[in-house]
Amino acid sequence: MSYESLMLFKLYLITAPVLFVIGVYAIIITRNIISIIIGLEIMTKGVTILLAAAGFFNGRPQTIEPLIITMIVVEVVILMISSGYIINLAKKHNSLSVENIKKVKG
Repeated sequence: MSYESLMLFKLYLITAPVLFVIGVYAIIITRNIISIIIGLEIMTKGVTILLAAAGFFNGRPQTIEPLIITMIVVEVVILMISSGYIINLAKKHNSLSVENIKKVKG
């Protein structure tokens, strides 16, 4: 592994956990549903970067690509479902607070 590759690997190893921690912080600190979804997206981007870096530096990116594509598809599906849920929740309660989720029955 060359010096440039090693530095790039260290950069990925630093960036991925930082993104994950930012996402966790966004989820913990806020009471807004949209901020929680954005925090979740930031967390998954950190995991995606880590997986891509692992595949690249392992020399076998073709083994990681299907996993990353599957993760992106699942991420988009979760985002769409949560967007619909958020829109319905906002229409019903006229607020985006997490406290309104507790009021939902059914």
